[in-house]
Amino acid sequence: MKNRYEGIMNGAAAYLLWGFLPIYWKALDHVSPGEVLAHRIFWSFWFMLALIIIGKKTSSFKESFRQMGKSPRARFALIAVSILISINWLIFIWSVHAGKIVETSLGYYINPLISIVLGVFVLKEKLVRTHIVAFFLALAGVLFLTVSYGQFPWISFALALTFGLYGLIKKVLPFDSSIGLTLETMVVTPIALIYIILMTIKGTHVSFSGDLKTDIFMIASGAATALPLLLFAKGVRKVPLYLMGFLQYIAPTIMLFLGVFLYHEPFGTARLIAFAFIWAALLIVSLSTVKWSGMHSKQRNKIA
Repeated sequence: MKNRYEGIMNGAAAYLLWGFLPIYWKALDHVSPGEVLAHRIFWSFWFMLALIIIGKKTSSFKESFRQMGKSPRARFALIAVSILISINWLIFIWSVHAGKIVETSLGYYINPLISIVLGVFVLKEKLVRTHIVAFFLALAGVLFLTVSYGQFPWISFALALTFGLYGLIKKVLPFDSSIGLTLETMVVTPIALIYIILMTIKGTHVSFSGDLKTDIFMIASGAATALPLLLFAKGVRKVPLYLMGFLQYIAPTIMLFLGVFLYHEPFGTARLIAFAFIWAALLIVSLSTVKWSGMHSKQRNKIA
């Protein structure tokens, strides 16, 4: 019971931090999204590497690195997830800077539904009836939003798709979360460093040009990226998957409230109706997952 409580606290803390992350990136909206991303990648790598050294995981990291050298499939998967998470981060940072936090929240609401679709088409998983109903409800919400605004919510869809593909491909990689994030950021750190150097040469950089607050925020972006992930990794080991499924809606809900009430982004009737469709879809999926988990638990108890 104590383990489950600790797991819930860790999981909830992770999603709370993810939910409030837009405030962090909003504080850097005077810096270009590309520069913020480059520093986020660069400092995340060094922060994670320091944690691996402090946590005495150096030998595990070296072994994982050697495995990458032996497996072309794992190398391709690592490059793919590194690119996908970088694109996801860039879209997220750009959308926060552009005042589209409500759209980012929609992206993370529909992410579980995108993951279901990817599971069906890529992993050939069986789609149960409740998931079909949920999918069409979510689709109705997205279509309603598209027709109402005359524009497809590409930010929401791009965030959900890149993160869904990221999670899908990560299944191929046999690393824990800390080593995985270190390797992922290591792959793209050279590109990030080149970008930072080029901006410095051209004189178009904002960081490390006299504003101490900006410099601190840039350096701390590594910790802001890594800490929620580490809390999530601790939580997911101690909490049933269906419960983590409920906790994951904390982050987009906080983002939605931040967008509407703190940054006063528009949230008219059309958006409310679209979100209602998607919330209904998520409720169906969540209840279905709880029911399946309960039946699965009873079967295990009978076998025992």
